[in-house]
Amino acid sequence: MPDLLIAPSILTADFTRLGEEVSDVVAAGADWIHLDVIDGHFAPNITFGPALIKSLRRVTNKPLDAHLMIAPVDPYLAAFAEAGADLITVHAEAGPHLHRTLQTIRGLGKRAGVSLNPATGEHRLDYVLDDVDLILVMSVNPGFGGQSFIPASLEKIRRIREMIGRRPIHLQVDGGVSPKTIAAVVAAGADVVVAGSAVFDGGGRESYAKNIAALRAAAATAGAMSV
Repeated sequence: MPDLLIAPSILTADFTRLGEEVSDVVAAGADWIHLDVIDGHFAPNITFGPALIKSLRRVTNKPLDAHLMIAPVDPYLAAFAEAGADLITVHAEAGPHLHRTLQTIRGLGKRAGVSLNPATGEHRLDYVLDDVDLILVMSVNPGFGGQSFIPASLEKIRRIREMIGRRPIHLQVDGGVSPKTIAAVVAAGADVVVAGSAVFDGGGRESYAKNIAALRAAAATAGAMSV
C-alpha cells in the first residue's frame, strides 16, 4: 500500500481568511488541497467556482484536487483546468457520457477522477478503469461537511481496491473521515482521504498539525485491522 495522502477539504475552513487557511494546513502537513465544488443542482449547497481555485493556485504548489459535484459538468472542465486544478473528479451520476468526460479531462493535461455516491455500485467503473487516475468513494451523501461516515462504504472500498489491481489509480474516500474511522478506511484499501472537520477543528496551524498527526497515527493501526 502506498503512503497515505491527506487532502483537507476547504469546505470547513474559515472563508474570511481562506488563503491563510490553505497556507496553514499545508504547513501543518497536508498533501493535497481538496476543493468541493457544488452547484446546488446536482447536490444541495452552493460553494465556489474556478475563480476561487485560481486565487488559491497562487497560494500553494500542492496538488489542487477539484471534486466537481455539478451537472452538467462537461461545459466547465476547461475553466477548472485553466484555473489551476491538478486533479478533476466528476461524478459517474452527473452525465451520460462518462468515458468522453474523462477523455476530455486528460486531454486538458489534468489527472482524471470519477466519484461514486453512496448508493452507486462500483460496476459503473467497469469500462473506464484504464481511463482514470483516481476513484473517489463518497462515504456520505454529497453536499455538506460534518456528516457521519456510512459503514457500508467499507465493503465498496474493498471491492474497488480489488478492481484496481496493479493499475496506478488512487483510491480516495470522502465523508466522515476522522481518527475513529480512518483506520478502517485505510485497511479497506484507500490511499487518499479527504477530511474537513477532522483537520480544521480548533483553528490555526498548530491545531491543524495536531489534527493531521492524529489522523496519520490512527491510520497507522490499519495494518493490524487487515491481518
